[in-house]
Amino acid sequence: CLKGTRGAVLDSIEVWSRDFHEPPVYWLNGLAGTGKSTIAQTVAERVFADGQLGASFFCSRDFEDRRNLKFRSIFVPLIQSDPETARESLYNQMDKLIVRPLNKSDISTVIIIDALDECKDEEPASAILSVLAQFVSKIPKVKFFVTGRPEPRIREGFRLPLLAEATDVFVLHNVELSLVNNDIRLFLRQSLLDLTRRRRGLDGWPTKEQMDLLCERAAGLFVYAVATIKFIDHKHNNPKEQLERILQSPTSFVHEGKTRFKPDTTLDSLYMSILREAFGGDDQEDDPKARSVLGAVILVANPLSPSSIAALLGIDREGVFLRLSSIHSLLILHEDADSPVRPFHKSFPDFTVDETRCIDKRFHVSPASHHPELLVGCLELMNQKLEKNMCNLPDAVANCEVDDLRERAKLYLDPALQYACKSWYKHLTDQYTVRKPTIASALRRFLEKKFLFWLEVLSVLGAARDAVDALEVAVKWLEVRGVFTLDMFCQFTKTGSRHHQLMTSSTTASVSRWDSSRSSVHPLRISTTRPSHYVLRSQSCGACTNLTLAR
Repeated sequence: CLKGTRGAVLDSIEVWSRDFHEPPVYWLNGLAGTGKSTIAQTVAERVFADGQLGASFFCSRDFEDRRNLKFRSIFVPLIQSDPETARESLYNQMDKLIVRPLNKSDISTVIIIDALDECKDEEPASAILSVLAQFVSKIPKVKFFVTGRPEPRIREGFRLPLLAEATDVFVLHNVELSLVNNDIRLFLRQSLLDLTRRRRGLDGWPTKEQMDLLCERAAGLFVYAVATIKFIDHKHNNPKEQLERILQSPTSFVHEGKTRFKPDTTLDSLYMSILREAFGGDDQEDDPKARSVLGAVILVANPLSPSSIAALLGIDREGVFLRLSSIHSLLILHEDADSPVRPFHKSFPDFTVDETRCIDKRFHVSPASHHPELLVGCLELMNQKLEKNMCNLPDAVANCEVDDLRERAKLYLDPALQYACKSWYKHLTDQYTVRKPTIASALRRFLEKKFLFWLEVLSVLGAARDAVDALEVAVKWLEVRGVFTLDMFCQFTKTGSRHHQLMTSSTTASVSRWDSSRSSVHPLRISTTRPSHYVLRSQSCGACTNLTLAR
């Protein structure tokens, strides 16, 4: 680590390594690209300087001799008296080659295992952690420092009762973002300063604004910062021009994604290796479901929980959670299936939707396919669940007069239904939702049967703006595609109004009350007059927010 960076985590590890009253195992748990291996290297250097380093093993799936769990390649040449150990079980190897010798020596030492998740291992719980759990109490003067992504078999290994009680866990991606960003800023500043000393014509570069933008793009991901510096410091290109190429594409990470931050590794290849490890099995039938789940995480308007994603996609909750757990190292994923999940860094969604970068079609998230899938999921969920007065509100009472309105909404409207009501139209875009029978059919049922119930829900949620935007998008989509006519659209609203109990004596149907800007309560009115030319307009006049199909 660069001097002055990662202070909190390094201090924590140093205290642990020197205090043998602390648990004997330390798990540095971190998502992909958070800097675990760099920290492990620094820890190895520090404990070596203190005379405590017993052994260090830096695993890598890129090298055959660094992804095999067997100890024979390291220790067997030293144990000539018992060559059969090379063919024994991992348990026996651990016992003969580590536990017994260390007990006899009675020395205090630290053993470092970096990137344990990159070791080849077919067991449900990490084989080496399972064995370590059985021996750790027998070698009290030995400490094990382990880094690894929170992938299922690593998490399961550290949950083993004998190991769980003997382990300190430091979750690297939970460190306060401002502290991580400060470290990344220091790294970028020092790296670019070194660059200005080696290359000519860089006086006063980069500017503060450019540095701020680089830190913003890094967003806590150290590997991104490293890839950025590698890209800028290309020996055949002008650093200023390289930096401009990055900053001129504020929503794209293609340049950094294709830059090697290790001799054989790019950000794109890192993401691809994780996806292949998670979903690269022989069960090809599972690929569409895995893509659908991944697509939901990438393309939803607001982060949803695994439970809500399951409801939208019609997949069982356990199946969604298991698929997401397989790529936990790329996501902010909580143990609670009802907590929202989101990508850890924006470069991952950018990678998955770009077919020139995500070259394995099994993992490519195509907006053209997944936006319609999410749209139909939202419409079907509303068609199934929306009913009149879902929150059981008293008759003839304004929303502002219901003291527990928010609690009722939370009780009666599950998060998936709330998302569907507020965001379905965001997946109904000209670019992606070509004329598909499933969309037209689901949308027609929604407008015929659930339209005013939907407005009721938006009223309770204080989402007037979403109603305005949704109707504008829907009218445009219907008109362009001619799936069914705007006359029919207007007739849907008239039919619903006639049978709705909230109908008033005026020519408009008073559906609910709200103020879209202040969340206070005002009438929302839908015009049922059928003009000769239809343009959706939203108007605010006094206490009213009007949605009108008008000339």
